[in-house]
Amino acid sequence: MTDNQTGPDVAGQAAPTTIGVVRESGEGERRVALVPKAVHTLVGRGLAVVVESGAGEGALLPDHLYTEAGATIGDAWGADVVVKVAPPTADEVGRLRSRQTLIGFLAPFNADNQVDALKEAGVQAFALEAIPRISRAQAMDALSSQANVGGYKAVLVAASELTRFFPMLTTAAGTVKPATVLVLGVGVAGLQALATAKRLGARSTGYDVRPEVAEQVRSVGAQWLDLGIEAAGAGGYARELTEEERADQQKKLEEAIKGFDVVITTAMVPGRPAPRLVTAEAVAGMAPGSVVVDLAGEAGGNCELTEPGRTVVKHDVTIASPLNLPASMPEHASELFSKNITALLELLVKDGQLTPDFDDEVIAASCVTRGEN
Repeated sequence: MTDNQTGPDVAGQAAPTTIGVVRESGEGERRVALVPKAVHTLVGRGLAVVVESGAGEGALLPDHLYTEAGATIGDAWGADVVVKVAPPTADEVGRLRSRQTLIGFLAPFNADNQVDALKEAGVQAFALEAIPRISRAQAMDALSSQANVGGYKAVLVAASELTRFFPMLTTAAGTVKPATVLVLGVGVAGLQALATAKRLGARSTGYDVRPEVAEQVRSVGAQWLDLGIEAAGAGGYARELTEEERADQQKKLEEAIKGFDVVITTAMVPGRPAPRLVTAEAVAGMAPGSVVVDLAGEAGGNCELTEPGRTVVKHDVTIASPLNLPASMPEHASELFSKNITALLELLVKDGQLTPDFDDEVIAASCVTRGEN
């Protein structure tokens, strides 16, 4: 038994599983994996929680709130189960030991992930990106909870950059027509963007190659852009278009985009570069002062002129590609993420002990390495 493995206490009973909340090391990452309210819940269920000092500072959660919730401040990396937000760096993998468990975003579909390193280290790892999109796993779906934050904030970025009003305004000097917003890719982020744009008074329109989401678009008060191209795929994602479909889509989108003040793109295909939906020609055809907000920058971007992580002006159109938008709203993003982690822990832990049932489809699908080297 390693020095970090749960073992019997002095009374001969198994010591409670310890959950370690580590401080995120990524630049600009302000979220924390568990908030104090979740710590209180976990401690009440017989778990011990250790929090690395300063883990919650970025989300405005000082150490004393964690101790008041029942946690201790100490070596979170030595806990039985380590929970974090961003994928671990090579140095962070080096801080883990055989037979520990790691839960968080692990980027299992990206070529540059640390999954092989975790396997070599003997770490049992659960990737939140691999949680199956089924009804009973919704509470654990961190991709969706964080996409909600990103979709909301994308509209605020667009409104800030746009040289025109979002809502219709009637004044003594005349009436200003509302801005028109097109959202490309209507997953969770896209729907939130459509709803938020509508709340701000814009006329919003959604487009996706999955025709089944048209009803969802209309349910938030937006219009549906039908280009006659359908590409529904597995797991709620769109499949990759054929070359012929891609050319047809590009031609039709170029014409449609030119009529909008704001274009927000959210289209992603797991493990692949983001599809190019907004060409340079489409940008050039937009009215001066218009805005493109590209949420797919981390996968190369949906816009041909996107510079990931930067805001640039091309053809008098502002193109913003902010990275990791959820981290810019760390309080609510952390609260939502914490609920996802807690829900998964409830599935993994029984009577204070970590006992994953690999016959459970949620556990089996999300486990990317079982701690066997």
